[in-house]
Amino acid sequence: MSQRTVVITGANGEIGHLLLETLSKEKATIIAVDLSPLSDQHAALCEEVIIGDICDDEVIRDIEKHDVSDIFHLAAILSTSGEKNPERAHHVNVDGTMNVLQLAYRIGKRTNTAVKVLFPSTIAAFGIPNLETKRMSGPAKEDDFASPITMYGINKAYNEHLGRYYSDCYRRLSPEKESGFVDFRALRFPGLISAFTVPTGGTSDYAPEMIHSAAQGKHYDCFVRPDAQIPFMAMPDAVKSLLHLAAAPLESLSTRVYNVTSFSPTAEEIKEMVQAEFPNASIDFKPQEKRQEIIDSWPGIVDDSKARRDWNWSPDYDAEKTFKEYLIPNIKLRYGR
Repeated sequence: MSQRTVVITGANGEIGHLLLETLSKEKATIIAVDLSPLSDQHAALCEEVIIGDICDDEVIRDIEKHDVSDIFHLAAILSTSGEKNPERAHHVNVDGTMNVLQLAYRIGKRTNTAVKVLFPSTIAAFGIPNLETKRMSGPAKEDDFASPITMYGINKAYNEHLGRYYSDCYRRLSPEKESGFVDFRALRFPGLISAFTVPTGGTSDYAPEMIHSAAQGKHYDCFVRPDAQIPFMAMPDAVKSLLHLAAAPLESLSTRVYNVTSFSPTAEEIKEMVQAEFPNASIDFKPQEKRQEIIDSWPGIVDDSKARRDWNWSPDYDAEKTFKEYLIPNIKLRYGR
């Protein structure tokens, strides 16, 4: 792979760390951006580490000094935090993304080469109107149920449209061609499950919370019904999908926003998998109405056939492998079980 200069915003998260490690092996020049300093280990993989907010013009100016080829824009306020402070979420998620797209446009125009912007979108961009519709509908395609009910989902859905605009329609009344300097590519991620990051109360965190509680010998009250269902993916597959989409030739892509998925268990099935490994695990279901409503607005299964067709997407981890080879051994090791 030819050397390129890559920006990673939100580089201090788990996806950011995994991207740093992978891209450094590919000899990419890496510019990392985060609100917090990176560890010495991860900072050593970077050409430059910029500490600051992606909404800050000074941060954008620092990035713009480089002839960037790819931007992995991970910085965001997620769903639960977004509901607690929706105005802050809108500022970071939308204004921050607008800054990144404008940055990509200016660099692309300066270098006369389209800058790829890889954008992690979310299943929260869907909005199914009621539970009956969810139960009756088949796997959701990218354009289905376009009425999200959380600030996070609304922000991400709008950003998908912004990305399309900057890529294909920017300043369409200008006498000169202004589009074509940004190559925006988004993935609608399902719930992501990590063996190494402790869950922090996110809307889809009931799955990893069950496992972490069981591994510590703690009782867990699951905040959704036993029949609650959304798709999930192991964290290594999330990073794999971002890198594979980034590497795909533009002419092979039929859309700028792709579903990706791996497995879609119910909460009851997750409980059964956890108790198979931790027979003494104590798990009850005590649904929280407001959080359950959000889960019910997301598809139980999504259709990722476009990703499979256009750039040969296929997850490495199904449900059994995720639990038996990735989650359980690493979480047991974490808690000395």
